Amino acid sequence: MRGTDEEQRAALLLEAQDKAEELFDELERRQLIVAGKRERELSDEIRDLAHEMFGIERFWHKRIVRAGPNTLHPYRANPPDRVIAADDVLFCDFGPLLEQWEADVGRTFVLGDDPVKHRLRDDVSVVFDAGRRYFHEHPDITGAQLFAEVRRLAAGADWEIGATHAGHLVGEFPHERINGDDIEYYITTGSDEPMRRPDRAGRLCHWILEIHLVDRARGFGGFHEQLLDLG
Repeated sequence: MRGTDEEQRAALLLEAQDKAEELFDELERRQLIVAGKRERELSDEIRDLAHEMFGIERFWHKRIVRAGPNTLHPYRANPPDRVIAADDVLFCDFGPLLEQWEADVGRTFVLGDDPVKHRLRDDVSVVFDAGRRYFHEHPDITGAQLFAEVRRLAAGADWEIGATHAGHLVGEFPHERINGDDIEYYITTGSDEPMRRPDRAGRLCHWILEIHLVDRARGFGGFHEQLLDLG
């Protein structure tokens, strides 16, 4: 029975992620990301689109749309609402709840033709994929070890890491209630337990990998996140 339960949990987490990715695809299809719109306005449009497409009414963490210099800020910051400019790099980070299951997906978009911003958009995915491969190649890896590898990958691509961690546990709502002092629930320095382990309820841990790369000198960053160990 335990195996069946775990398979169902994994399937539901993947289903939640699939719907979040459909939401981003529809966001581009409808061309909602345009210059002259405020970040908050776009966030509200994505909220309404999620309700239209899937009946989503709740998000387990705050909805994030950040453009230009606001993309330098980590999750917990609350920079002032900004008007999206014609040459901005922009990222969205959304955690919709599908029933009680958390999705957590982040993507980067570029307006304009700046080659450095386009390279950043591509590199956040490249670093994500390399980090995921490293995770799968090291069965006993800890959160601290994976964070160190993500930092190495970022530096190798000539970017800085924009946050103090590179991901977190995900599962049934409410993950957001995790105490920030519970470092073992994050992919970060000091998280020294094996990532492949049961949680406190005896269920398998599932993880989100977050890649936040920044260029502080040029004043922008990019972001990519999704499930690490599933899919």
